[in-house]
Amino acid sequence: MSALTAAHDLAVSLASASESGGGGHESEGSTLNAYFVGGSALFVLLLLLFITTRFNRDR
Repeated sequence: MSALTAAHDLAVSLASASESGGGGHESEGSTLNAYFVGGSALFVLLLLLFITTRFNRDR
């Protein structure tokens, strides 16, 4: 069994558990908004890009 096959089996088992309601946290409701997570990730990446370009100037 390769690592790719093991990762695929794990992903399939986790997906089937979440579809059947076996995740355990679905009753609390989803507190993370997809737009908020995506916007936050974009902001962090742009901030890191800005910092990198400030320190990478030719002298």
